[in-house]
Amino acid sequence: MRKKKPSLNTYNERRDTSKSGEPAGKIAKKSKPIFVVQLHHASHKHYDFRLAIDGVLVSWAVPKGVPRRAGIKRLAMRTDDHPMEYATFEGIIPKGNYGAGTVKIWDHGTFSPIGEKSMAQQLQRGKIEFELEGDMLAGAYVLVHMKNRGPHYWLLMKERTGDRKK
Repeated sequence: MRKKKPSLNTYNERRDTSKSGEPAGKIAKKSKPIFVVQLHHASHKHYDFRLAIDGVLVSWAVPKGVPRRAGIKRLAMRTDDHPMEYATFEGIIPKGNYGAGTVKIWDHGTFSPIGEKSMAQQLQRGKIEFELEGDMLAGAYVLVHMKNRGPHYWLLMKERTGDRKK
């Protein structure tokens, strides 16, 4: 199953940024290897985990939060890609707008891919391996697409120390 290339089409279709206060959707020509985790109190409280890949923030909603200990698996639902400017967004998305509720940055930092393949190649294959360096999160992580469940279902796991070789 071929994964979709990062795009902001869905982000732009769902939002009126003049009303929501969110950043306008445009793909960055260059992006640093950053990540951000935002606590989002919308219809249900969840954490939005975002990795900069190909000029956008590729995003997953993680209902129970990003694991901080090795061996814990968390459901991560792939959502629409977000513009790079969203990495610093905090605020209240007003009622009547997509994703209405409070958004706060929970953690942010940089990441390094693990292995020979680029992050875009890993996303396409459905298994993304990376190391995070943030204020709250650090260490090796993996996102794995659950192919038998549909395009949006992924697992996010923290790897045990020493399990990975760069």
